[in-house]
Amino acid sequence: MSEPRRLDVLRAIVEDYVQSREPVGSKALLDRHNLGVSAATIRNDMALLEEEGLIAAPHTSSGRIPTEKGYRRFVDEIGELKPLSRAERDAINKILDNSTDLDEMLKSTVRLLARLTNQVAMIQVPHYDTASLKNLDLVGLGPTQVLMVMIASNGTVDQRMMPVKRSYSDDELGELKSWLLNNFGGVQLAELAGRLGRMELSPAQQADPLVEHVIGALEEMAQAANAQRIIMAGTANLARVEGDFPLSITPVLEALEEQVVLLKLFSELEADSRGVAVAIGTEHHYGQLSDAAVVATTYGADVRNKLGVLGPTRMNYPTSMASVRAVARYLSKILAN
Repeated sequence: MSEPRRLDVLRAIVEDYVQSREPVGSKALLDRHNLGVSAATIRNDMALLEEEGLIAAPHTSSGRIPTEKGYRRFVDEIGELKPLSRAERDAINKILDNSTDLDEMLKSTVRLLARLTNQVAMIQVPHYDTASLKNLDLVGLGPTQVLMVMIASNGTVDQRMMPVKRSYSDDELGELKSWLLNNFGGVQLAELAGRLGRMELSPAQQADPLVEHVIGALEEMAQAANAQRIIMAGTANLARVEGDFPLSITPVLEALEEQVVLLKLFSELEADSRGVAVAIGTEHHYGQLSDAAVVATTYGADVRNKLGVLGPTRMNYPTSMASVRAVARYLSKILAN
């Protein structure tokens, strides 16, 4: 059996099984694919693929389905990734260009990626090691509330509503804002909480409840910014493919909820020459995800920041790989501006 033909048969089995979720037989391959050989030759090719552990028979006298090893060979043989359609590219541009701040942009990104791939989309919130306090604003909202908005140098926007016992004039709020920026403007968020804790306040500032609220809120913002987390969308897509998880979908859902496993997994993935990393089944050594596959890549200037999709090993790998890479490139381009 020639190597190219063997790969053609494997490719056809993977594509048909991903689409139908049904074991694939030799007759179906003849009907759906122009392989240019007889049914007997295809049966012989399938027998040899099975000997190599690339396909398997789930039931006696059934067709064949790809194994984890078979998916890996299929993915490794994918050459150039098919570019997204013009409509898909326009949708990416429209959604990401209209996002108002970084957090909203990340949420829009995963919603879009989940729609493009029909998988669970995930994005790691950027590391804030080098991000600093760029600006903040204080806005009085009547006699009982003041809104504080913090803007980091990487575009992150956070805000807190603080209760007050009296109205503050614009001049009072402007003076407090100037004092905060003079003391903490440009300070890295990783260091901000410590600096705030050591700040010596004047007697007048100590007597003003708003100052205490503002400093406490800034500490919370800094701590939240330094916490690693993942934003997800499309978890409901797993319900459509629950049958692809032989034992139970519960461990996968638990991993998604806890995020610790996903953060570790993201940190271990390295993109290949095509710009994406693909971890299939037990390749990633996390038992909770042994029946799942992850396609991921980096985005932005920091190689530690990842985005990707998670789904069953019966995944449309070419589409997922192309979509993940394209969305990451668009997002990186926007963040660089």
